[in-house]
Formats: sequence, structure tokens, C-alpha cells
Amino acid sequence: MADWTIFEGSRRQHDRISELPKPPKWRDFQGGPPLPIPEGDPWNLHQARSYRPTAQVIEMVNVALYLRRPLLVTGPPGTGKSSLAGAIAYELKLGPLLHWPITSRVTLRNGLYEYDPLTRLYDERREHTNKGGIGESSVGQQNGTTDDIGRYLRLGPLGTALLPFDRPRVLLIDEIDKSDLDLPNDLLTIFEKGEYDIPELSRRADPDAMVLTADPGPRVPVTAGIVRCREFPLVVMTSNREREFPPAFKRRCIPLELDQPSDERELTKIVEGHLDSLSAEQYSLVERLVRIFLDRQTTGDLATDQLLNAVYLCSHAIQHDAASIEDLAKKVMPYLSTIPRPR
Repeated sequence: MADWTIFEGSRRQHDRISELPKPPKWRDFQGGPPLPIPEGDPWNLHQARSYRPTAQVIEMVNVALYLRRPLLVTGPPGTGKSSLAGAIAYELKLGPLLHWPITSRVTLRNGLYEYDPLTRLYDERREHTNKGGIGESSVGQQNGTTDDIGRYLRLGPLGTALLPFDRPRVLLIDEIDKSDLDLPNDLLTIFEKGEYDIPELSRRADPDAMVLTADPGPRVPVTAGIVRCREFPLVVMTSNREREFPPAFKRRCIPLELDQPSDERELTKIVEGHLDSLSAEQYSLVERLVRIFLDRQTTGDLATDQLLNAVYLCSHAIQHDAASIEDLAKKVMPYLSTIPRPR
């Protein structure tokens, strides 16, 4: 492994993130005061431990780490795009994976923070009633409730990732090609500035607050209504190649293309990584199903997780003759799309 490599793809935890050099001057954000990384593992610990990155994946992850740039991972479904983010967070001990799933209704603010004014108004009225008509400011000073605006603010996955942690967090922005047309461009300013403001705080006489985050645990301080990162997060954005992104957006991202594995040995290792120690009979079954998978790939698109489903199911099937296994495997590995045949 090259000496410059921070992420090794070893599936073993280590502290090499401390060896990451200082960022380029144009990517040095200096937010503070520093916050410790919260404890916790990725939400799918098995996938994080079993993910097998290629040499190209390892290289491009490290490029993104060094340059403090988002990683744009494109490829068909089932190639491990989302699993990569969990594997990075686990190996480098960067805390729980921050996950932001994208739909057509999602806006930039959804990823940054949510403010709940209705609950605050309800609490204000309840306090006003309980105190026999005392004004809001007096109630807030006595009870520390409605005047504590941080109780009604929760940072989203992107907003949490941009807190001034002493090490970079890992943020998965999943299926960004499902977003509306404006979101990629809206993200550009955030990626360049490494900060954002919360108007509900900055407009107040006292713009400081202790706010909730996307992590479980205590609230964190926000000063002057601005959140500024200290270490730019490792942002992994996944795309199924369903749309084209603006040139300005792609220019600020590190591109990584993933394809379905087509090598029998590589596929066998992927399956082995997801299973416990295999018996000779199970290993023979895996090899047979891998060959079926590769043969079917010549006429249609399949995903690796379909192969894993077939291996698990066939290993528990009562009948183990070749015809029964092949028939069952085909039923759980339907084509995602067919490859047009030349006329």
C-alpha cells in the first residue's frame, strides 16, 4: 500500500486519519471551537466490514480526503456505492455515518436544519397560560423553555457534517440524481464556503444557541448563527447515472465510476466476505452460482446483492441438485433490464 494512503480498504479500524496533511489553503475553513467525533458505528456494520474496494476506489477516496472535495460515485444499482461510505466511516473511526437520502421533494434546507416554530408557539402559549398571563420574555427567563430556541432547531445530516469536528465526518448523500434540478447547484456554495447560516438564530439579539443534531446525544453550540466546519467532511454522493450534472458541479467533485464485477474470482471473494466460514460444499455452491450469475449477465443487467440472495437461499434449500439450484437462482435473480441483441 502506498505510503500516502489514509483509507486502505482493509476492513480493519486504524488511526491513520491523524496522518492526513493539512488541507490546501483554499480548502482550509478553521471553524471552531473543535468538537469531538461522537462514538458509534455505521448503521449497517456488516456491510461496512465486508465491503471490498478495488484499487481504483481506494485511490479516489484518498484523493477526496486529501483535496477536501466531495466524491461523486456513479454506477448501476448494486455496485456498492452506498456501502462505500459506511466502510470509510468504519475503517477510519469517523463516528456514525450521516445519511441523507434524496428525493424530488428534498431541498437544501432539509439537509442543513429543521426549525419547528409550531411546537415553540404551542409551548409559549402553554407557559403563558400556566403563569397566569406572564409575557413570553418573562416566561422564557424563568423556565428557559421557549426562549431556548435551540430546543426547536435540529441540524440535518449535511448541517451536522459541517460542524467543527476535530476530524472529518462521513456524509452519504444517496441517489442525488433523484433531486430537483436546483439542488446540485445549491450545494456548490455550501461545498465552497464550508459553512452556512441559520437565519432564525442570526436575526435574534442573542444569536448563540445549543442546538440538536442528526446524531444521538447532547446538543452542540452554534455561535453567531453560523455553522462553519473545521475539517471538511468526506461527502460521498451516489448516482445511478439517471441524469447529467452541471459542469460547475462536476468540476468541484472527485469522480468515481463503479461497474458490476465481471471476474469470477472477485465475485467469489465478495460473496465470501458476506458469509461466515464456508464448508467445502458451500464453497462449491458459491462457485456454481457465481458462474450462473456471470452467464446471465451476458443478456441482462443484474446486481451483486441478487447473487448474495441466491447464495443464501440456495444454501438453505432442501434440494441441492444442479437443476433445482439453477431454477431457484434464476427466480431470485430477475433481470433489472435486458441488453438489446443486435439484429
